[in-house]
Amino acid sequence: MLVARTLKKSLTSVSKPFSLHTHLKWLSNLPENAVYGGPKPQNPNQRVTLTHLRQKHRRGEPFTMVTAYDYPSAVHLDLAGIDICLVGDSASMVVHGHDTTLPISLEEMLVHCRAVARGAKRPLLVGDLPFGTYESSSNQAVDSAVRILKEGAMDAIKLEGGSPSRITAAKSIVEAGIAVMGHVGLTPQAISVLGGFRPQGKNIASAVKVVETAMALQEAGCFAVVLECVPAPVAAATTSALRIPTIGIGAGPFCSGQVLVYHDLLGMMQHPHHAKVTPKFCKRYGQVGEVINKALLEYKEEVTNGSFPGPAHSPYKICSAEVDGFLNELQKLGLDKAASAAAEAAEKIETSESLEGKSPKSD
Repeated sequence: MLVARTLKKSLTSVSKPFSLHTHLKWLSNLPENAVYGGPKPQNPNQRVTLTHLRQKHRRGEPFTMVTAYDYPSAVHLDLAGIDICLVGDSASMVVHGHDTTLPISLEEMLVHCRAVARGAKRPLLVGDLPFGTYESSSNQAVDSAVRILKEGAMDAIKLEGGSPSRITAAKSIVEAGIAVMGHVGLTPQAISVLGGFRPQGKNIASAVKVVETAMALQEAGCFAVVLECVPAPVAAATTSALRIPTIGIGAGPFCSGQVLVYHDLLGMMQHPHHAKVTPKFCKRYGQVGEVINKALLEYKEEVTNGSFPGPAHSPYKICSAEVDGFLNELQKLGLDKAASAAAEAAEKIETSESLEGKSPKSD
């Protein structure tokens, strides 16, 4: 009844004619051009959607994609205004310490997807289908993609490769109402066939295959295609041949957009495993790993020499009268040693605060 009265009042108070259908659309918290994004509201003025990407592509404006795996990195992407956040199966290597992307499961991917969705409110969210979750049949592929959206709160999925079965899987997922990003060139899930992490498109047959596979994914309904580790002329040809955007990673400057892994571009990891899995095409825009190492070493040193935590980082106080009462209660319980420890600690804290108060910094 309340809704009916509200509609009636609105219909009589607005001078220009409009339909009941139009008014009902106003009651929705989802914009018309929004990709499905789980239960959270999407504001079309704040969220990147496929419509926005298509508009940028038509205008020839490059867009950015970054691969991230958790809430803190997603928040950083949000603040930086990155267009697309890919929750990649590369988490298997970067986060879980494996040498390939193959071991990660759909359940593990869903955990990463949900964490990223909580942090990234602006970018289009794309979740990778991990190896073993879409190869068996179109039904398996659709079921896995549905879970990425419903349980992972993603807006779209990405799948690798262009074999006939994977093209069919992509088409089935699109027909199920889910946006799909393709991925050709070096496809890490196929290293068993490729013989390792090897660039593609370096000879005539391989280069033509990259273009043809990308076109097949376009015809299957993909909204964009990632081109990984292919020569720049091959990427340029592919981009020209397609009506949909290409996103390059180690594919030169002639793609519609670019993608890098969050940890790689920040130079976050400084250990042998990450050095082994960091691709040579990645530009490091920071040396965060060195900062992290320096901070951890300083922390270890200060804990070891007893300078941390000092008075400034021991903020919770108990007044002298309460300390005395506390000591009396400990003694009544027969905990004389504990009482002595508490008395000594209180004295040391008082002395430290007194010395700190006389230091030049406090004047």
